[in-house]
Amino acid sequence: MKSSFFFGFATITYFVAMMLYISYLAFRKSGIGVLATTITVVGFVSQTLALFLRWAEFAEVGQMGWLRAVPLTNLYESLIFFVWCLILVYLIIEFKYKNKSFGAFITPIAALALAFIDLSGMSKNIQPLVPALQSNWLLAHVMMSFISYSLFAVSFSTGLMYLIVRSEQKTEASYIFWTVTFGIFIATLAAMGLDFLTFKVAFMGKQELIKSYLFKASFRSDSPAIVAFSYAATLALIFVVWRFGGLLRKIITSFNISAEMLDELTYKSIAIGFPIFTLGGLIFGAIWADQAWGKYWTWDPKETWSLITWFFYAFFLHSRLMRGWKGRKVAAVAVLGFIAVIFTYLGVNLLLSGLHSYGGQ
Repeated sequence: MKSSFFFGFATITYFVAMMLYISYLAFRKSGIGVLATTITVVGFVSQTLALFLRWAEFAEVGQMGWLRAVPLTNLYESLIFFVWCLILVYLIIEFKYKNKSFGAFITPIAALALAFIDLSGMSKNIQPLVPALQSNWLLAHVMMSFISYSLFAVSFSTGLMYLIVRSEQKTEASYIFWTVTFGIFIATLAAMGLDFLTFKVAFMGKQELIKSYLFKASFRSDSPAIVAFSYAATLALIFVVWRFGGLLRKIITSFNISAEMLDELTYKSIAIGFPIFTLGGLIFGAIWADQAWGKYWTWDPKETWSLITWFFYAFFLHSRLMRGWKGRKVAAVAVLGFIAVIFTYLGVNLLLSGLHSYGGQ
């Protein structure tokens, strides 16, 4: 049986788990929570099998030995590995803290990452390694980068939940911050979905990467009226989130999730993820760059944004450990840090070009 079957099955289970976790948050039925956890575990096992099968398939095609056949050579495989790490971290948190409500905020990130694979039209084929990727440093660099990304994704979710729980007044800066961030996040996803419906579904068989038509059906349309409507709709969505955001706070607090627990999870996720990212993402990446391109640092867009991301999390730890910042200030930094991660990971590939462009194929 091929890896694609198990990847497809895992994708379906994560989407079902996401809906069940959200239902659990809304209806507070323990049976729904148990079912959500069971389906998530089944999906994780399926994805683990798929990763090993993909590894074997790549080893057979590449004929370069098992170590260099690790399936982390393109955007598709790195997204799959990111989701695998994220679900593993989530399951550890759920069993340790015995609280299933986190699933409603973490599993959507996994489901959306998998949805992005189909939305973008990226290649799922196994391709022989290009010369720049034929290095053992690639294994450590990419693997450690995506382990840290998954931990930063957890800190984003818990940081956002902290802001929701601790912001009561609509005029508070933290309340406005999370409602605007949440509204823009939903609007961006809706715009990408509209791109998919307009340029992929309406023109079946047209195989283009999403960078060819990103936001062309909304914010980057040729029609000024559609552009104006897109911005107006985004503002309206942000207003709705701002107006009814208090309902979300009541739901989260009803699950006995304390702000202290969320603050602790945010800190621990970043405290573990930051050294892994520093070592794997920057230092090992620089060594690999020297082997591949003859320079440790070239200010390639991916390298530059990786450094910007590093500064966000360095600031988080510095402000918390040296200046004693806690609560809403550092939670906002954790949310902004993951936005930088998303741009480093996907935005650079979609909107910019550089030496890492093969990673977006």
